[in-house]
Formats: sequence, C-alpha cells, structure tokens
Amino acid sequence: MGLSKTIWTNPTEYLRTQQPENPVLFFAPQAVQALARTFLNGFPGLVTYAVKSNPSEEVIENLIAAGVKGFDCASPFEIDLIRRLAPDAAIHYHNPVRSRTEIAFAVKHAVKSYSVDSKTELAKLIEMVPSEACEISVRFKLPVAGAAYNFGAKFGATAEDAVDLLRTVAAAGYIPSITFHPGTQCTDPAAWASYIREAAVIAQKAGVKIARLNVGGGFPNHRAVGVMPQLQATFDIIDAVTAEAFGDARPALVCEPGRGMCGDAFTLASRVKAVRDDMHVFLNDGLYGALFEMGQIGIIDRIDVISAEGVPRHGESLPRICFGPTCDSVDRLPGDVPFPSDIAEGDFVIWHGMGAYSTVTNSRFNGFGELSMVTVLTQTV
Repeated sequence: MGLSKTIWTNPTEYLRTQQPENPVLFFAPQAVQALARTFLNGFPGLVTYAVKSNPSEEVIENLIAAGVKGFDCASPFEIDLIRRLAPDAAIHYHNPVRSRTEIAFAVKHAVKSYSVDSKTELAKLIEMVPSEACEISVRFKLPVAGAAYNFGAKFGATAEDAVDLLRTVAAAGYIPSITFHPGTQCTDPAAWASYIREAAVIAQKAGVKIARLNVGGGFPNHRAVGVMPQLQATFDIIDAVTAEAFGDARPALVCEPGRGMCGDAFTLASRVKAVRDDMHVFLNDGLYGALFEMGQIGIIDRIDVISAEGVPRHGESLPRICFGPTCDSVDRLPGDVPFPSDIAEGDFVIWHGMGAYSTVTNSRFNGFGELSMVTVLTQTV
C-alpha cells in the first residue's frame, strides 16, 4: 500500500472521478499534526506515540514535524523504523514480554526504557540490559471498567506482585518507574484516576521513589456520533490526581497515545457490492480487511453514504446486516449498521475515524484486501 502523490481536495472528489473498486484510506496530514499538538500542548508530561496503532511512514513523519519526540515500540521492526526516521527520538520498548534476541536488538539500538510485569521477564532484562541510565517500568493492572476491552487480560502484574518487582528494579540499579494501560478506547477520564492512586500505593509499599509514571494509552478517537473524546478533561484528571496521590514525591508523567493521535486522521471508503433483497449490504471491505477492529470494539457510526456520482444519500436511517466480501460467514460487522434506506449497489460508504489499526490488520484473505492510501486536504465529504 503506497501513498498517492496527488493531493485531492476531499474524499468525494477522488471517489467521483476515480471510481475505485477497492477500499481507499484517505489521509489528512493536517489532522494528525493537529491531534499531536493537542497532546503536546495539553498533556502534562512526555508524549510518546504508540507506533503499533499506525506505523505508516507518512504518519510518523507528520508526528515528527508536529514536535513528537518519543515513540512506544513493540518490536524490533518498529524500533528500526523509528531509528531510521527519527534517530534521536526516545524509544520506549513497553511490550512486557520479549525474546532474548529482541532484547539484544533493543540494547544495540540504544533503547533506554523497558516495561516488565513478571519476575521471569525482569530476570531477562537484568541479565541483558545495562543498568546505567536505563529505566524499567513495572506494569500493573486493575479491574477498572470504561474501556472497549481489557488489556489486563494479557499484561500487567497484580498490585501485590508489582511491589516486589519495583523493589527488585530499584535494587538492581535501574531507574524505577511504574506504568499501566487503562484499556483501549477508554472514554471515561476517571479510569486513569484509580490507576494513578494505586500506583502511588505500590510505590509507597515498595519504599521506592519512582522517577516516572507512564499512564499508558487508551486515549480514544471519535468513533461514535454522540461520544466526543474528552482529552483535555482526561489530561486535567491525570495531572490533578498525580499531584494528590504522590504529593512531594510526584513523578514525571509519560503517555502513550495511539488511536487517540492517529485515529481521526484517516477516513475509509468502501464500496457497496450488492444490496441483497433489501436486507443485507455487502461491501468490498470487512472483518478480514481494514474494518477488522469493528469486530473487536464495535461499529463506528460516523458514516456517510454517497452515490457513484458523489451525491449524498439522505434516506431514512435503517439498520442493516452488513457483510464483507469474503466467502467466510464470520465476515459480518457486529450488530446492525445504520445505513440510509436508499443505499444502492455501487455507492461508497465512508467511515470516519479509521486511522488506528486499519492499515496493519488488513489481510489478503480470499484475494481481497487491496487497499490504497490517498492524501486529502480535508476529510469533509
């Protein structure tokens, strides 16, 4: 998937003139830069972009242009990408489980910050990572609601185990820190408060003054018409609760936004292959393609439908069963999708807020999945 060199005014102009048969992602560089500045100006600490959410070089280059100087990487591929595009950037390797080969790669590429959530993984880091000027953040988990799904099902030590891990990190001579992740697409700002207060308790019980508190990702993008991301309110809660919980021992703050920074910089256009018996809508994209995440965290209802000529459909909104293009019956978007009643074969369905994970989860199952990327000045249809 390469980026088109032509810059179009908006998605409608491209779709009307080019009539693409395969899905298209529309990238608005000014949107990702504006989102980056929202974090840089509003968050009270270091902002590191979670590369996994969208590792497109165009995204990384625009984040660098906006002033982002830190990146959260989860693999040697991502570390190599950032070292190539931003040689002096701070890299945090916060995937808490790594092979020895991956650790050696990170050390060779001057990575100075790691996370850990178990004794066995901490032992590997102590064995292989020089302690001089290197940070190890202990990752813990809590049963906190408010996110689309729970990251604690895979990663994070219990609060009790985190106390022992933090003591070991400090005793081994590393810069001791704490990190957590409240869960993806976390729309409740209060979710961060519980984690921050527990982090202060963990540090107090361990008898360790932590250098930094990484409040993770989870920052949402705009997926639902009636649910706007409350970014500034979240920043304010993080700042206030950190001051309250830690007092004079307040650590420096770090965050790892992924979808919250790139999600609203892309719009996806899929095409209607068929409307079957006025009941089912079949698209040229689905759960095996750029719409994969809808099966995980639900439908985006910020949808526009336009005809092949670029005319908006304004029929009454009706819930329809929506299938992707593959021969697998699993390839169905969850629930019912609100489409206009006059939707027709050949129309374009435009999904807003599609920058996160769409490029990296897209597959070529059944021979589908060809995906183009086009630059636009605005995402307005």
